[in-house]
Amino acid sequence: MTAAMKAFLTLLLALFFADAAAAQIDDLPKVHARLIAEHDAVAPGETVTVAFEQDIRKGWHTYWLNPGDVGQPTQLAWTLPAGWKNGDLQWPYPKRLPVGPFMDYGYEGKPWILTTLTAPADAKPGDAITLHAKGSWLVCAEVCVPEEGELTLALKIGTPSATDAKLAAAFADARAKLPTASPWPATFHVGRQFDLFLAAKPLSQAHPTSVQFFPTADRTIIGPAEQLIGYTADGVVLRLKPDVKAKTTKTLDGVLVLTSSDGSTQALQIKATPGAVPVATFESLAANSAAEDTGLPLALGLAFLGGLILNLMPCVLPILAMKAFALSSLAGRDRPEAVRESLAYGVGAILSFAALGGLLVALRAGGQAIGWGFQLQEPIVVAGFALLMFGVGLNLSGVFEVAGLGGGDALTRAGGIAGSFFTGVLAVAVAAPCTAPFMAAALGYALTQPAITAIAVFLALGFGFAIPFVLLGISPAFMRLLPKPGAWMIWFKQALAFAMYGTAAWLVWVLAQQAGANAVAAVLAAMVAAGFAAWVWGLTRHFSVRGRGIGAFVTALAIVAALSCLWFIKPSAQAAAAATVNVTGLPSEPYSESRLASLRAENRPVFVNATAAWCITCLVNDEAALSGARVHEAFANRHIAYLIADWTRRDPAITALLAAHGRSGVPLYLYYAPGAAEPKVLPQILTENEVLAALGP
Repeated sequence: MTAAMKAFLTLLLALFFADAAAAQIDDLPKVHARLIAEHDAVAPGETVTVAFEQDIRKGWHTYWLNPGDVGQPTQLAWTLPAGWKNGDLQWPYPKRLPVGPFMDYGYEGKPWILTTLTAPADAKPGDAITLHAKGSWLVCAEVCVPEEGELTLALKIGTPSATDAKLAAAFADARAKLPTASPWPATFHVGRQFDLFLAAKPLSQAHPTSVQFFPTADRTIIGPAEQLIGYTADGVVLRLKPDVKAKTTKTLDGVLVLTSSDGSTQALQIKATPGAVPVATFESLAANSAAEDTGLPLALGLAFLGGLILNLMPCVLPILAMKAFALSSLAGRDRPEAVRESLAYGVGAILSFAALGGLLVALRAGGQAIGWGFQLQEPIVVAGFALLMFGVGLNLSGVFEVAGLGGGDALTRAGGIAGSFFTGVLAVAVAAPCTAPFMAAALGYALTQPAITAIAVFLALGFGFAIPFVLLGISPAFMRLLPKPGAWMIWFKQALAFAMYGTAAWLVWVLAQQAGANAVAAVLAAMVAAGFAAWVWGLTRHFSVRGRGIGAFVTALAIVAALSCLWFIKPSAQAAAAATVNVTGLPSEPYSESRLASLRAENRPVFVNATAAWCITCLVNDEAALSGARVHEAFANRHIAYLIADWTRRDPAITALLAAHGRSGVPLYLYYAPGAAEPKVLPQILTENEVLAALGP
């Protein structure tokens, strides 16, 4: 379709809807645009990536490089000083936008179109420069409005500062939306239908729920026509409706947007040539939409099973002691009391999962590239958890008592609804970094859905996690099997305190990986202050009223001192670079997308271990499955490169790696065999035999 014809159709569409929409259109801008540099400075002769952001009003849209039937692509014209150069616009994949009888290709929301700027080699370090560009775009809803804006970008000449984590995540997300060159060949055949074949056997097996094609040239396909997905043994066929120019097309360039069953999306840049297309069985987009509708019940079921199994995972072992103590304290009680306390535990666990899920969804909506276990990627949160576990240990040791947590002769009386609720909250806090079987698919689905759907999945996860303890508390048969409470429980409770101390020690080790020796010193000082506060509180509870008041005041000061120590804990790039989560003894390298691509280009086998210092399941797998002599020998004999994707601290590149394989958290194990198009994904609970089987004979 010529530019003149598109302009005419745009005008015609605007006139057609003008009378109906005129009263609803205001004079305010429909798009707010700005330029955002990835770094605050650029060295002489070097290049910086720039995002051209369009903040589009709800209900309106702008256009892709091929706008479809009606519209005009967005443009960005730079006015640069001598020696500066700008790159081409890098377009994220679009979406189909039906308008009346037409089909547009474009964007809603807040798209980032990337480009690059290159500074001249003779640019003077220390100079500050303001660069100018003019953006122009057509924005449409019921009517189309041409808009433009004068944009500026301030840069310094010199060495860039460290990129803000949120900004780095936003650029990583923008790059993830850019189409990548397809690793599979494509052919097409034009007859009564326009069949496009992608020779990708892994896609045939993966059975994507949606495949959409966006041609870079117009008049090749009928945009509004339904695109049908077909599967063969060797790939995917997309059946399109040909336009008048299709039969004379020598090559077909465009973007294929594939959506997997977990909701993740991948865009492939293809260049198809005329050729044979195998016979396929087709499914319509409507059928795919119906299939997606069944995703929620399945996700809820998987989340429930994952939560159930999470009780048995290594991450949860430290709090099994507290569960056992709570169960034993219920034995011999009145049944209504036992039911109330078990339900309180369940409510605490379920609400904690919902709150954690809500926070995760909110942070991702705000542009954070995070996943399951995100809270332990912040050193101050790790330090806070370590201090909390240490305090729980002191309570179990009898240094102090808090109403509701139980202690002393209170063991023979009510443990308290508040104590049971707190136990549920604490169980989730410790279990949250862990990922159980079935959880990966459920959480991967949840994090691609609207907030209310995502929260429903997290509630199902919490229900599965809580149900064993709840059933034990409300079942008379199970209650009769539990030992009667008595004085022996005082000793038992004090012994269980060491599980909490062990957890605190592990968290301090995690903190050392993230923030270094100074952070460890700070949290140890906080523990000393907290221990003093607990001792003073326990000592003065039996004093006079005045003595108890003085004790409470000293306790408060000590708690303030403990919390103040945490203020000095900051992330340390040096500590993170020096620390490597490798307990296997295998020679390793840090993971990066470029290093993985380089090793695969050498046709070398690669094993990727996505792990974190705070993931106990990961550490157990490393010790049990990857540290043995047979695995070491297999890696050495096959010259397998071992890449560690350390997610102890937040890393957008590793978050993207997890998302690409339908995961929202660690562990993730990938084996790339030489010449294989896709990696083997190993189980989350790993054994040595499974590793050896994946490596092959």
